[in-house]
Amino acid sequence: MSEQPMVVRMWRGVIRTADRDEYVEYVERTGIEEYRATPGNRDAWTLTRDLGDGLTEIVTVSRWDSIEHVRGFAGTDLDRAVYYPEDDRFLVERDDTVRHYVQRS
Repeated sequence: MSEQPMVVRMWRGVIRTADRDEYVEYVERTGIEEYRATPGNRDAWTLTRDLGDGLTEIVTVSRWDSIEHVRGFAGTDLDRAVYYPEDDRFLVERDDTVRHYVQRS
């Protein structure tokens, strides 16, 4: 019996580097915490990359047992990003569409 492929969900935004630590903490206690509390979520991370111009790219990555489990978090429009009340205060650029990938090995 083969194991079902895992689904990886990725979202990207850009913040001011000066806000990096505060925003990462905010993302961890909102989106990442909600990811981890949703059945079928295997794990989730927040990644950052300073762009050198006063801006920092932020990426969230989560791994799921199936696309149906992702729906438990995202709802019916899987490709639409989920935002929280304070996101507008931090984000200077955002992807409103998330990407889903299938991990085959």
